[in-house]
Parts: sequence; C-alpha cells; structure tokens
Amino acid sequence: MRFKSSVWAVAETSLIQLKMNLRFTSPHEKKPGIITDLLKRSYAELINAEPEHWGPEERNWEQYDLDVFQNPETIGACVFLSWVGDQLVGFGSYDPRQKPELGVIGHNCILPEFRRKGFGLWQLREILRRLAAMGVKKAKATTHEHVFFEPARRMYLSCGFRKVGQHQWAAHPDQDVIDYERDLDNIALEATS
Repeated sequence: MRFKSSVWAVAETSLIQLKMNLRFTSPHEKKPGIITDLLKRSYAELINAEPEHWGPEERNWEQYDLDVFQNPETIGACVFLSWVGDQLVGFGSYDPRQKPELGVIGHNCILPEFRRKGFGLWQLREILRRLAAMGVKKAKATTHEHVFFEPARRMYLSCGFRKVGQHQWAAHPDQDVIDYERDLDNIALEATS
C-alpha cells in the first residue's frame, strides 16, 4: 500500500509541475494558418497511412482556421493555443452554443513530439473548466474508433467521460465514431485538486 501511495504522490507532483508550466493563449496572437498547421502536424501519421480517408479532412481544417480568424468574437473566442514555455504544444477548442445543457469538445490536438507527457489531459481539463464557467451542465466529445485515436479515448474515460454511443462516420461509412459525455457539476472541485 505504501508503494502505491508513493507512486501516486510522484505522479501528482509531476502533474502539478506540468500544470504550472502550461499556459493558454488566444490564437489571434498568431497569424491565420496556425490551426491548420497544428492539425496537419498532429495527424500527419494518419494522413500518410490512409490518405483516402484523412487527406480530404485538410480542407475542413483550412476552413475551420479561416472561421477562427474571421470570427474572433464567436468561434475564435472558443479556441486556445497551449504552450509550455515558448514551445507551442497544441490547441483546444469547444462549442458552447447549446448551453446551458451541453458544450461540445471541438478540435483538440497535441503535437507528436509533446504527446504522452500529460499536456492533452491538462488541455482537456482547461476546456471543461471553461465550459463549466459558462454554466454548461454536460460536455460531449466525439472521437474515432481508429487505433490512432486510442490515446484520446483513454483520456476521455480517465477524465470522467462515459461512452454513450457509436455510429458510422458520415464522411466514411466504413469507419465509426464514438460519442462520450460527462456531467460538469463537479468540475470546479477537480480543477483545484
């Protein structure tokens, strides 16, 4: 039992140090194209492996990037860049338009060289914190069944999400997407611990 608690103490200390070094900024401090670049770099492995499925997504990412920069008070206000020191590690986004009932986790990625260090978890916690601060009661996340997204699925489950459905991806019916939800009533307590 002592070993287990000391492992948790070390892990908790590492997460606290990580959180202190992670900061979030508006994408508008950068030039248009930054969101597209982050998505292309984050999903390069997937695009290279299955260009027929994932290559066409690049046009959607380019449009999303344009929307973020052309609408800074709406879409652009719900996107943030994640940094450790002067290193850009990824970005997160969310859609609160269905509030107070529901907030949707949007594009959310960490660059490959910064994965498996807890940044995605803290980025997701920041999205949940922002949604809860808006009075949103429940968060929804969607990811793919593809093996590439296994870390994302584990992260959602570890953050208290539960699987609520699975269905065909409209863009490619041979692949499924998985829906997750979680209540946000206790998110303020989690953010401080």
